[in-house]
Amino acid sequence: MIVLLGRILLGALFVMAGFNKTQGIDGLAGFLETGPVPGFMAWPTAIFEIVAGLMIIVGFFTRYAAVALALFCIATGVFYHPAEDGGIDIGAMLKNFSVAGGFLILYTHGAGMLSIDARRGGTD
Repeated sequence: MIVLLGRILLGALFVMAGFNKTQGIDGLAGFLETGPVPGFMAWPTAIFEIVAGLMIIVGFFTRYAAVALALFCIATGVFYHPAEDGGIDIGAMLKNFSVAGGFLILYTHGAGMLSIDARRGGTD
C-alpha cells in the first residue's frame, strides 16, 4: 500500500504539471527556448508528463516510466532552474534531483503488488 501511495504522489505531480502546461502551451514553448529544447517540443513535453505520470500511478511499465521521468527531472533541474542573478537556483534544482531519486528507487524496486505490472506478471 505504501508503494502505491508513493506512486500516486510522484505521478500526480507530473499529471498535474503536464495538464497545466497544456493551458499555457505558448508560454511553455517560449520557456523551453530559454534552454536547449526548441519551442515546438511544448506539446510533446506536456503529453509526456501526463502519460508518464499516469503510467507511474497505475503501475504500467513502471520501471521504464521511472527512468524516463528521472532523466527528465535531472535535465529540467540542470537546464531550466536559473536563479535571478544568472546562476542556478540550487533549491529548485535539488528538488528536481530529489524527485529523480524517488523515481530511481521506484525503478529499483518496481511498482509493487498493487499495479498493472503485478497483474500482468511483469516486473516493468
